[in-house]
Amino acid sequence: MEKILVLDFGGQYNQLIARRVRELHVYAEIKPFNRITVDEIKAEGYSGIIFTGGPNSVYDPASPHYDPAVLDLGIPILGICYGDQLMAYMAGGEVSSAESASEYGKTTLSVKPSPLFTEIPKESVCWMSHTDYVTKVPAGFQTIAATLHCPCAAMGDDARKLYGVQFHPEVMHTEYGKQVISNFLFTVCGCAGDWKMEDYADRMIAKYHEELQGKKVLLALSGGVDSAVAALLLNKAIGQDLICVFVDHGLLRKDEGDFVEKTFRKELGVNMIRVNAEERFLSKLAGVTEPEHKRRIIGEEFIRVFEEEAKRIGHVYALAQGTIYPDVIESGKGDSAVIKSHHNVGGLPDVISFEKIVEPLRDLFKDEVRSIGTTLGLPKELVWRQPFPGPGLAVRVIGEITKEKLDLLKDADAIFREEVAAGTDPLRRPDQYFAVLTDTRSVGVMGDARTYGYTVALRAVNTDDFMTADWSRLPFEVLEKAGSRITNEVSGVSRVVYDITSKPPGTVEWE
Repeated sequence: MEKILVLDFGGQYNQLIARRVRELHVYAEIKPFNRITVDEIKAEGYSGIIFTGGPNSVYDPASPHYDPAVLDLGIPILGICYGDQLMAYMAGGEVSSAESASEYGKTTLSVKPSPLFTEIPKESVCWMSHTDYVTKVPAGFQTIAATLHCPCAAMGDDARKLYGVQFHPEVMHTEYGKQVISNFLFTVCGCAGDWKMEDYADRMIAKYHEELQGKKVLLALSGGVDSAVAALLLNKAIGQDLICVFVDHGLLRKDEGDFVEKTFRKELGVNMIRVNAEERFLSKLAGVTEPEHKRRIIGEEFIRVFEEEAKRIGHVYALAQGTIYPDVIESGKGDSAVIKSHHNVGGLPDVISFEKIVEPLRDLFKDEVRSIGTTLGLPKELVWRQPFPGPGLAVRVIGEITKEKLDLLKDADAIFREEVAAGTDPLRRPDQYFAVLTDTRSVGVMGDARTYGYTVALRAVNTDDFMTADWSRLPFEVLEKAGSRITNEVSGVSRVVYDITSKPPGTVEWE
């Protein structure tokens, strides 16, 4: 099987690079720069290598470097951002830092003829994020692109098939970024592009069959698409050794606990245990207002519930979770900054009784998870179900959580989702939409009487990977009807507002 090595130097887009490669039907795997040698790279038979970006300067002694011998393996290489600078440094070029050369955001890129830029206009928009840049290309390389402030925005050595780009072709803001990656894969590396997502599922099934056969695995089943896909994948790998535990913590959407049980136990035949733990979780969350504190409490309490269920079952070797890549990034794994910790990543307590954590989807984005779900035969209504955060409505109730506030939010959220579903084209519907109960109260008037109720915020976003998102331009008629129904039907709400914040600067969830 042809495959591309994504050599990770600490860049925030390392998984996104791999995803772009997989979208073009070439398998990509990520290896930290310090966990694979040149000899191992040679033995693996990679069709090409991509050096990722990173936050460091190549001249910093503490920055990640690599054996220059990798450039002489005869394997095509594409360096991106820091990877471009590292390639220049390794090959004897020069990299400098200059304030006037700093570029962040959309920039006009001018390219010269090159295999890397086949079918790309002479000028287009690219996404820059750098201070250092290549000031002198190494011997054998030519400058093949430039911007206003960066005289060497790309370089190439056609003879050795070595290329570096200062911009980020993997992000959607680079106009012809996908074409750059495609050119590297097919024109430079000579890939055939015959890998499919089901190949990934087959690899994971084989991997966990070998690693976990005969060992009991407890799966944290939330009822969402991520844990559902993880459950089906692991069920194919280890069968009855998989035990799904669904913790109904009282923080789910309206009537969701019953829906999850009906779907997984009765319709899919999954070996499932339902634990009703609403009182337990609400007592732990009483008086807590800080978002990260909420997440940590929920994360630890999830694990404690699973541990208790594991003791009842007998010896359980591993805990399985539906963690996906955006969860990992936002929780600050590796060199990434913490945006918000997820209960199944950053919210785990320091000590747990399971010998292993199994996360078969942690390298995938949401749309890739949906693709695998379809491949595995997951019902359509589950594959395309609305995403839901692990901590549930705890991060959609701003401030202290009470049962009264949760019930109010459940009703408002159900109304909003009903109106969006009824008033929008399924093919143009937002990727995620929900209600948030803010901690703000405001004066209202109903029946000539003064009211003083909560403000509900409505949120809807469009996205392809949940790493970035744009707020949805819902029809005014939908918003009007949802707002009218919520204020009339949900006692305790006096005002409804619509959130028009994209990600970044905001996140999809409010907390």
